[in-house]
Amino acid sequence: MTTSEIVLSFVALLGGLAFFLYGMNVMSHGLETMAKGKLERSLKKAASNKFLALFVGAGITIAIQSSSALTVMLVGLVNSGLLEFGQTVGVLMGSNIGTTLTAWILSLAGIDGDTLWMQLLKPTNFSLIFALIGVLLTMASKKQSHKNTGNILLGFAILMFGMNLMSDSMKPLTQLEGFTSLLTAFKNPLLAVAFGAIFTGVIQSSAASVGILQSLAINGGVTYGMAIPIIMGQNIGTCVTALISSIGVSRNAKKVAVIHLSFNLIGTAVCLVLYYGANAIFDFAFNGQEITPFMIAIVHSIFNVVTTLMLLPFTKMLEKIANFVIRDKEDDKKQAFLDERIITVPAFAVSECYSRTLEMSEYAENAITKAIHLVGNYNQADIDEILACEDKLDYYEDKIGTYLVKISSHGLSESDSKKRFRMLHTIGDLERLGDHAVNLIKVAKEIKDKEIVFSESARNELAVLISAIEEILKTTFEAYANNDALLATKVEPLEQVIDGLIATVKARHIDRLQTGKCTIELGFVLSDILNNLERISDHCSNIAVAIIEVEQGEMDTHKYLNRIKYGGNASFSEHFDEYELKYSL
Repeated sequence: MTTSEIVLSFVALLGGLAFFLYGMNVMSHGLETMAKGKLERSLKKAASNKFLALFVGAGITIAIQSSSALTVMLVGLVNSGLLEFGQTVGVLMGSNIGTTLTAWILSLAGIDGDTLWMQLLKPTNFSLIFALIGVLLTMASKKQSHKNTGNILLGFAILMFGMNLMSDSMKPLTQLEGFTSLLTAFKNPLLAVAFGAIFTGVIQSSAASVGILQSLAINGGVTYGMAIPIIMGQNIGTCVTALISSIGVSRNAKKVAVIHLSFNLIGTAVCLVLYYGANAIFDFAFNGQEITPFMIAIVHSIFNVVTTLMLLPFTKMLEKIANFVIRDKEDDKKQAFLDERIITVPAFAVSECYSRTLEMSEYAENAITKAIHLVGNYNQADIDEILACEDKLDYYEDKIGTYLVKISSHGLSESDSKKRFRMLHTIGDLERLGDHAVNLIKVAKEIKDKEIVFSESARNELAVLISAIEEILKTTFEAYANNDALLATKVEPLEQVIDGLIATVKARHIDRLQTGKCTIELGFVLSDILNNLERISDHCSNIAVAIIEVEQGEMDTHKYLNRIKYGGNASFSEHFDEYELKYSL
């Protein structure tokens, strides 16, 4: 070969690697987007059972085609305090098994046969069909789900094009004496393990690393004795992503990376000793034979399954190793609110934001409920709790809002975009509910300091109004927690009834003021209470409308409210009459 041919072969090899990695990234992202929040729910369900965690870890890795992405996800979840580091062991083991699927798909490239059907089974051929379908779905379809499917198919086609390019570029390289000498060096198992680990660590993908090994094996020259230790090393190299992601996180989150690394190191060490010990006794004849892409997939799967079955009973030992390497400190309380590592899987990140907004809604409901009952029942314990809730609401609004803005640049499915919109429109209202709770503290303190006592009729009117406020709070937060648009439709009729109650209470107060049954000073306090209660019901209405708008795909709040209130909406009228009767004065 001439120098120019060698250079062009290496350029083609690197270009093929670039296409391969990019295609895998596109395919993985498309799969992640389609998986939506199911990933999070599956992980949390599996957290308490290591056997279930094993299957979930394998399933998620198959779904998103990236064990590295899952590991980074776990680091982020532990860093956010959403999972304990010990709950990740089974998931990590399962991810090692799940990542072997890619090798099985790529092994089809080695299929031989002259018939049409045999040729169509080769990924290099059917990926062209995938590319055509993918382009049509991406460019012609308006549905986001179809576009996601198109991206997955395109990603796979690009991946296979890259693998084919690498394979073609290696054909002339395998004829070079220097390249042959390099391959011969891998007959040393320790050197082969080191190469597999370093190369996989550099490209940060064991699936891609195995695929490259398969493309090399297509041209021959790779023996079982070379491939087996390289495959073992590739499992060690994939831990690099987790190690990098553990920089700057809590100690518990660092332990996830330690467990991942120790699991693969122990598995590799034990399997190496067993394999070469058995080889010394039985002298495996196949050791010097050339390995095929299909057999690489088999070896990859056997190694990961054996390692998992071997270490699954010793999950506690792996936890002890992690605790020994990363020592806990009493003052170590570092924990991320929403870890940015989770953004690598946008659907997962949206789901975690939703979990945080549910916590936020609980703080808001608790603050308002206690603040309402503080009027006439002033006590410092409730005040301290309300103020603590208000601080949390301010913090949550700032952090969730910032995080949701960052998520928007990572590509969201249509469903997740709607969830993001709903949360952005809700967190402000939840925070304002906390402000009104603080306002009611001030009113309660004024009542206590000035020893103000409302008339019996005013107390009765307020009791009815407060009951209506409690119901609108309960209905709103239940509708938000369950994303129940049907339940949310009950909020606006009740809000209108509350507006009518407030107007009635104000009118009756003026009557009492004119007849001398009430004082102006008491009227100011009553007005403050009524204004805050009215604003509370308004914020509940805003939250409910956001739920309904997202469900119906209508983002014009005023248009929606005018339509249901003045457009002869039968459901609105029915609920309004029901609440008006229930909360009559």
